[in-house]
Amino acid sequence: MEGGDGGVSMAGRGAPGSGAAAATVRELLQDECYSDFLNEDFDVKTYTSQSIHQAVIAEQLAKLAQGISQLDKELHLQVVARHEDLLAQATGIESLEGVLQMMQTRIGALQGAVDRMKAKIIEPYNKIVARTAQLARLQVACDLLRRIIRILYLSKRLQGQLQGGSREITKAAQSLNELVIPPPLPTQQICNVRIESWFSLQLPEVKRAVLDFHL
Repeated sequence: MEGGDGGVSMAGRGAPGSGAAAATVRELLQDECYSDFLNEDFDVKTYTSQSIHQAVIAEQLAKLAQGISQLDKELHLQVVARHEDLLAQATGIESLEGVLQMMQTRIGALQGAVDRMKAKIIEPYNKIVARTAQLARLQVACDLLRRIIRILYLSKRLQGQLQGGSREITKAAQSLNELVIPPPLPTQQICNVRIESWFSLQLPEVKRAVLDFHL
């Protein structure tokens, strides 16, 4: 409250009645009745309890009413003395509100432009990511299809070699080895079904014949 009273006294400098205003403010500050209100730790309940305990309620109310009346008069005098400055400040505030509203409009337009740019960038990016993942899956699928075709070709060749008897047994063993140990995948995908297990389930007699030959 000291800062506010000081502001009142400063505003009164150079204006009519400034000496009286300063004297009034000084009188209010020096009055012990108002000293409690200047404390930063002022508590309404404590002040009321003390007034009731000291039985000076009527006197305190009269002093407070007098102080409020004096402050109202000083405020009126200050407004009358500084009305031109106050009107100029009010006009400046209105102009500032107009500028702020214009800035908010431009910020909204800028945000809309940013959102449109994000939509133009994010949508193609998501499409590229989806197409890249699709291409990777297609590459893996094509590689697996090539392996399946190779397995079918080797199986057919192996069956023909086994039908040739003991003369083709070496070639049959080589074909079987190519089936059991396929070349590595160019990608990091791992086939869950092992070729050896598949071959042993499909052609167990061929594997037994080759193993018997090696023994």
